[in-house]
Amino acid sequence: MPLVLLILLPFLGSLVAAVLPANARNTESTLAGLIAVACTVQVAMCFPEIAAGEVLRQEIAWLPSLGLNLVIRMDGFAWMFCMLVLGIGSLVVLYARYYMSAADPVPRFFSFLLAFMGAMTGVVLSGNIIQLAFFWELTSLFSFLLIGYWHHRQDARRGARMALTVTGTGGLCMLAGMLVIGHIVGSYDLDRVLDAAQQLRDHPLYLTALVLVLLGALTKSAQFPFHFWLPNAMAAPTPVSAYLHSATMVKAGVFLLARFWPALGGTEAWFWLVGGAGVCTLLIGGYAAMFQHDLKGLLAYSTISHLGLITLLLGLNSPLAAVAAVFHIMNHATFKASLFMAAGIIDHESGTRDIRRLSGLRKMMPVTATLATVASASMAGVPLLNGFISKEMFFTETVFLDATPLVATALPIAATVAGMFSVAYSLRFIVDVFWGPEATDLPHEPHEPPHWMRVPVELLVLACLVVGIVPAWSVGSFLNAAALPVVGGELPEFSLAVWHGFNTPFLMSLVAMVGGTALYLLLRWQRAAGRVDAPPLMYRISGRRVFEGTLALLTQSGRRGRRMLSTHRLQWQMLWLVIAALAAGTMPLWTQGLQLGDRGTLPLSPAFVLLWLLGVVCAVGAAWQAKYHRLAALTLMGGAGLCTCITFLWFSAPDLALTQLVVEIVTTVLILLGLRWLPKRDERLRGMDSDGAVAKARRVRDLLIAVAAGGGMAWLAFAMMSRPFADSASTFFLERALTEGGGTNVVNVVLVDFRGFDTFGEIVVLGVVALTVYALLRRFRPARETMDLPEQQRYLPADLQTDLLNPRNAKDTAVGYLMVPAVLVRLLLPFAALVSFYLFMRGHNQPGGGFVAGLVLSVGLLLQYIISGTEWVEAHLPLYPRRWIATGLLFALGTGLGAVALGYPFLTSHTAHLSLPVIGEIHVASALFFDIGVFALVVGSTLLILTGIAHQSVRGHRYHARLMEEAQEERERQDQEAQQAANGAAPEGAR
Repeated sequence: MPLVLLILLPFLGSLVAAVLPANARNTESTLAGLIAVACTVQVAMCFPEIAAGEVLRQEIAWLPSLGLNLVIRMDGFAWMFCMLVLGIGSLVVLYARYYMSAADPVPRFFSFLLAFMGAMTGVVLSGNIIQLAFFWELTSLFSFLLIGYWHHRQDARRGARMALTVTGTGGLCMLAGMLVIGHIVGSYDLDRVLDAAQQLRDHPLYLTALVLVLLGALTKSAQFPFHFWLPNAMAAPTPVSAYLHSATMVKAGVFLLARFWPALGGTEAWFWLVGGAGVCTLLIGGYAAMFQHDLKGLLAYSTISHLGLITLLLGLNSPLAAVAAVFHIMNHATFKASLFMAAGIIDHESGTRDIRRLSGLRKMMPVTATLATVASASMAGVPLLNGFISKEMFFTETVFLDATPLVATALPIAATVAGMFSVAYSLRFIVDVFWGPEATDLPHEPHEPPHWMRVPVELLVLACLVVGIVPAWSVGSFLNAAALPVVGGELPEFSLAVWHGFNTPFLMSLVAMVGGTALYLLLRWQRAAGRVDAPPLMYRISGRRVFEGTLALLTQSGRRGRRMLSTHRLQWQMLWLVIAALAAGTMPLWTQGLQLGDRGTLPLSPAFVLLWLLGVVCAVGAAWQAKYHRLAALTLMGGAGLCTCITFLWFSAPDLALTQLVVEIVTTVLILLGLRWLPKRDERLRGMDSDGAVAKARRVRDLLIAVAAGGGMAWLAFAMMSRPFADSASTFFLERALTEGGGTNVVNVVLVDFRGFDTFGEIVVLGVVALTVYALLRRFRPARETMDLPEQQRYLPADLQTDLLNPRNAKDTAVGYLMVPAVLVRLLLPFAALVSFYLFMRGHNQPGGGFVAGLVLSVGLLLQYIISGTEWVEAHLPLYPRRWIATGLLFALGTGLGAVALGYPFLTSHTAHLSLPVIGEIHVASALFFDIGVFALVVGSTLLILTGIAHQSVRGHRYHARLMEEAQEERERQDQEAQQAANGAAPEGAR
């Protein structure tokens, strides 16, 4: 199976799971389990090649000119992480089948879980650092959805938002760091980056790249000072917590540190930044875990502490410490996943996770108690369990560290204290929950869970035992294969023996176990006396409070800035936008200058001068009439647009002229509909416009800005056209349009081939804009002041002013009264469709294409809406614009992925010559299907925006009619009360 399927299968399964029925819990869990198991088996089958030192690599061309190819790369370290992500993922799916309630939206859960599994696998297998950053942010997004799965709970929403904010911001910093690394190395390929270690360390930007990458890694793995988000993510379902804490989300940070250890490690800056964050997190997490009353809260802080241990090992700049870090990643995944599942079983069967209410569960849940005890002992580092071996390696590295005397003395002490903390909170998990008198006030009567719900815990605990008893035999070869890529060379000598004799690390373990037991007993006695309930230091220095305070400050600052800069007048906002754009365009020209070319000029044509005089008159007239008559201003603006179309034709650009003409028509209709919703004019400003000196100064200012902007663009265009044609980039496209793009219409070939990726991004933006406009307008309700009829009558005929009062005419828009009869317009639709088809089919070789064809068809459909109203069109000509948008995007994306499937870069064009009966020889390019996507998306977006505006017109008429009916009823009621009062009778309501 190709490596790329390890990433694609979970995402495909996610799509399938999302559409399964809500009551098919077995089907959804079976689908997710089969995908996870199949991928796990495939990864396991790759181990012989991995053990031999091979690096499996699959490269798919994407944007090779930018060094952005899709690279799937599996070495020993990636293999180990894939086994954790997919193997533990399989167990989590089985566990979730019994944990999740039938009342939960289970399809959504498994859909998010599979997508998260695919994103994490993408991080692990990425052979391109930009690709790694992409999947990195996907893990943040899907973890946000999983943490906030129960979105009806406030704590779930708050925790999900905090996790996304912290990890997403760190991910953006990491992306910046990846760009800096790519700039230093000259490539984004991971192999080249790892081979350029010395080049990276010697570069002046090394510290910048290091800090940015570490921000991504430390935020994702909840390292100090970003550790506060992880405990707040405990509102997620327990299967999610088990998966995030053991093999995926929080492990991504330490994965990144280990992955870049050969390239960025080995320096003093790495030691202090990574090691410092690690030792702080190790102590803070362990200290806070002892005081938690929630089982998942205790495990969350213990995860923070153990991740700090791994980070500290990676920060010691020692190959043996790096090996110990890899080993503890494996061990932590097994015992932490089993502990979270055990906590979920306790919660599921007893109805609570509060340690203060739980007691004596070993008698009611003996098997679960035994499993949780073994896993907790492994977390505490008890001998003959896997946690003990990696903890011994950790103690050894802190003792034999070659560092300054202060560090060499303080680090073993800190490690021993952290060991005491781990023993204390592990004992609390075991003794307080499973021993003591049986609890009597639990929400449910505790009992053992279904057997298959407990199977994942049993398998993980068995792994803890086997690795702890026979480590070299069980995981020796796996650890060698996984650690070799991390150290970036030969493996150091190390032993996985259970017993190394009486030495300093063993003495540290004894001190940690005895001291941790004493600390647990002391805290237990203090709790019994009511003296200790929470860690006071943690509440004085709370990262969560700092985070929430920062967000509140930013929100308040944003509101203040909005009040200072925003205005109800759109003109001021447009003014600042134009000034900013003018300044941005002037600065480079001011500093660098603009040289005119020596290309000869043609004689000035009187016809061209007359054309632009008309255009100037229309533009000035539009600006002048906007003050008095918006409809006249829109008409004059259309005249200026027509002059622009003729100018394009004058300069031999028929494609641009055709597109500009149809765009003018469509936008004019849409703006005309939108004019009805502009606010009333302020009478005070009206008077100022006619007489005030301030208004005159404002108009002069606007004129100067417009002349500066327009003149600057004209000067820039003249400077470009005055240069020799051979010096421009146009010759490249002219020479290769037919041979490489398969078409003679250079403009269309550029759009769908040479710059196809840009076009794809543009149509995505167009679709998003259309959906946003529709989403905003469908919830919009006109305010009372916007429906003042005299203001609306200002630009409409007298008969329309009367008809506006009749609700039976509500479906007809104001524009419909100005057009030809509906029957004639309906006859235009087939003709518009024929012209659209003609322009579409000739677009690759002659002026035309999918964009202008879509606009032409949109014009024909717009006329149907305008004349017949939205209700008639929706009843007789259902179009479903959102489906058109989705179809267009799928066609465009499918065209690009088709090229990728054949081993070519994304959106690479291919041509074929077909011989058809009757028709004969035809030339077909793959860009045809991309153009179909553009065509469908343009039609859908245009109609969706129109639908949103047109429906508001209907709502507006009906709203005004309802207001008038309410006003008439109110007047009749008042007249009736007045008549009754005049007759001396009490109002009916009073009686």
